[in-house]
Amino acid sequence: MEKPTVGFERIDECRWRIPRSAPMRVDGVIYASDSMMQAIRTDQSPQQVANVACLPGIVGASLAMPDMHWGYGFPIGGVAAFDVEEGVVSPGGVGYDIN
Repeated sequence: MEKPTVGFERIDECRWRIPRSAPMRVDGVIYASDSMMQAIRTDQSPQQVANVACLPGIVGASLAMPDMHWGYGFPIGGVAAFDVEEGVVSPGGVGYDIN
């Protein structure tokens, strides 16, 4: 699968947009201060936010909370909602250690 391009646009004081680019279906939105964004930019978690935005049936946006960091599939601190008919259930969004 083609990887989406990750760039950042400031929305307001505490939100940053990763604009939708192919093959993303929705934007990514990161909730973080300027100092948090410095740390966030040092790992691959923003790419994971963009990757989640590519999943079938995603609605709204691929979100990441201020504690976000590199995870398995989804970033840790990532949130996404999916259409019940068209969406997916991703263990990467729940955690493989949950049973």
